[in-house]
Amino acid sequence: MAEGLPALGWAARDVSGHLSPYSFSRSAQKDDDVTIKVLFCGICHTDLHIIKNDWGNALYPIVPGHEIVGVVTSVGSGVKNFKGGETVGVGYFLDSCRTCYSCSKGYENFCPTLLLTSNGVDHDGATTQGGFSDVLVVNKDYVIHVPESLPLAGAAPLLCAGVTVYSPMVEYGLNAPGKHLGVVGLGGLGHVAVKFGKAFGMTVTVISSSERKRDEALDRLGADAFLVSSDPEQMKAAAGTLDGIIDTVSAGHPIVPLLDLLKPMGQMVVVGAPSKPLELPAFAIIGGGKRLAGSGTGSVADCQAMLDFAGKHGITADVEVVKMDYVNTAIERLEKNDVRYRFVIDVAGSQLRGDAA
Repeated sequence: MAEGLPALGWAARDVSGHLSPYSFSRSAQKDDDVTIKVLFCGICHTDLHIIKNDWGNALYPIVPGHEIVGVVTSVGSGVKNFKGGETVGVGYFLDSCRTCYSCSKGYENFCPTLLLTSNGVDHDGATTQGGFSDVLVVNKDYVIHVPESLPLAGAAPLLCAGVTVYSPMVEYGLNAPGKHLGVVGLGGLGHVAVKFGKAFGMTVTVISSSERKRDEALDRLGADAFLVSSDPEQMKAAAGTLDGIIDTVSAGHPIVPLLDLLKPMGQMVVVGAPSKPLELPAFAIIGGGKRLAGSGTGSVADCQAMLDFAGKHGITADVEVVKMDYVNTAIERLEKNDVRYRFVIDVAGSQLRGDAA
């Protein structure tokens, strides 16, 4: 058996979520694999949930990270679509079964045995370790080409946040020029949804619980309107005006007032994941024939299409770039939503080695 590839990352060992240097081995490169030097990796709310075992499925030690941009250092003999020196990305998952209904239809992100980039269980029983590390070995079918025009740090969060909003926008027709889109929440997902909506040629209204982000939405991100969801008069005035809504909020919130904003036959898509169940009276969707759907990440094809679109229109996430030795502080700030709008770790520019164990 081929010897594994030495790797160094930062891992959480327990529910404290504290990250520290960690030495481990990547699987040996196979004929259809791509070996990648990690350059940048975004910090997602999912990383926070995983390292603190909020979902009860943590497999410690955990190297988090699934918004990964890097450069190809070598490829297996069966790889024809990637070459050394090329800039590539890796997102939320590394593999899927390839035979189930979802995989056969190109929706591998909904595969029941999806192999996650971090905190998953590989085919050999090992825990997958993510992009808070110096090197990855990934099957060629799950690697994404990154357009040369995109700044790499700003492109990294698109591998998760970007495709999470882009995929359902395209799938459910929330990308039609001239239509009116509502974006609920102006965080890591929401700010990218605004950028995509404007690039699609849509009228975009940002919906937030307070006035605090009004100037940010209108002046800096270019939204057309701003609506305060806690203001009954504003909500009443806007009722029945939106063709579609993408709801990016991960905290619990009422959705019936949002559905009231839709035109008849309007479409709302939920991509945020509140821990408490949504409350949905049947008549909130029966009246007006309104439709409610959910969506999680996107397929490999979706991700490639999203990055190509982003490259054409110059879309990146707004990021704060940090070194690995700041990662625990970044996690603390992320818990308080103290970031505009995504932390990205400069992995290649960081000193990863310490008292690695």
